[in-house]
Amino acid sequence: MKVVLQRVSDARVAVEGNTVGKIGQGLLLLVGVGHEDDERDAVWMADKIAGLRIFEDENGKMNLSIKEIGGAILSVSQFTLFGDCRKGRRPNFMGAARPEAAAALYDRFNGLLREAGLAVETGVFGAMMDVSLTNDGPVTLILDTKE
Repeated sequence: MKVVLQRVSDARVAVEGNTVGKIGQGLLLLVGVGHEDDERDAVWMADKIAGLRIFEDENGKMNLSIKEIGGAILSVSQFTLFGDCRKGRRPNFMGAARPEAAAALYDRFNGLLREAGLAVETGVFGAMMDVSLTNDGPVTLILDTKE
């Protein structure tokens, strides 16, 4: 499972011009599920994200988690994170999970974040989405359960 995490002051996702998810301060997650991923990957990733100390404390140090600041999460499915561009000019997406399996694990991942007490908004799995955000910092991290 791969996640591109961005600390945001606001973010939204729209499908066909209609906003389907919107948050204020928190994290925008672009979430990719690989064909080798399973429940353990979702559990590890949700736990890691819920506890990451990447928000600033009163001294300006990254010392607070999303839970501690009361932030929200906007989670957007992103199979293209598994695009392999090493050969040729067109990405190969063979590493991405099949849609049915990816949707189930993506939903489980979001459920785990909610179980951790976080407010989670989502896009629409498999839809063409427009994502907009104001990156705070900017802070952008790449997490991968296989690395």
